[in-house]
Amino acid sequence: MSGGWNSTGKREADGLKKIQTSFLKQRGFLSGSYQSGTMTWTNSYSDYKSSIGISVWSTPDKPLARLNYTQTSNETGEKKDFMYDIPLTSTPCRYGGKRWWFICPMSRNGRYCGRRVATLYLGGELFACRHCYNLTYTSRNASARYKGFVSIPDLEEQEAKIKRYYYRGSPTRKYRRYMKMERQFESGFIMMAAGLNRGSKRRL
Repeated sequence: MSGGWNSTGKREADGLKKIQTSFLKQRGFLSGSYQSGTMTWTNSYSDYKSSIGISVWSTPDKPLARLNYTQTSNETGEKKDFMYDIPLTSTPCRYGGKRWWFICPMSRNGRYCGRRVATLYLGGELFACRHCYNLTYTSRNASARYKGFVSIPDLEEQEAKIKRYYYRGSPTRKYRRYMKMERQFESGFIMMAAGLNRGSKRRL
């Protein structure tokens, strides 16, 4: 595991190993039949590689992803094997097709998370959502200075709340909220980039 910590004491998700449903879809894991393979991460500083085995059953009745990997303790050097299933679900896309989501498998203090998320992080022994590991993002911290800025995590959270995109031919309230946030994201990103560019020029 890796991942830095910010000034508030929260761990940043950006440096952690992660699994995204978009990655699985791009590589054909969500084509509707059984698929299996390996995901590999390479450390940019040491070239050290780590990997997990992943199998996906994207059948309509019980879609799920099965993860299989080994972790080594930094303190004792002891190896521990893991194999567990993560449920999958899908929602319709605006222009057809569907978008896939993980159902977070983490349980804490006897309470099952079950959040619908597009990304899971290895912040401990298991892959789970950023809420379970109380993670933050570098992009969100950097954008806090810009009023009205909407980050990618903000968009993901809002889209995860959408259960229906249209009702009687019109966008639902939650979908309208999401589209508004998309527009804010685009304008806020431009503002942030312009501010960073001005700051770079002043330092030269």
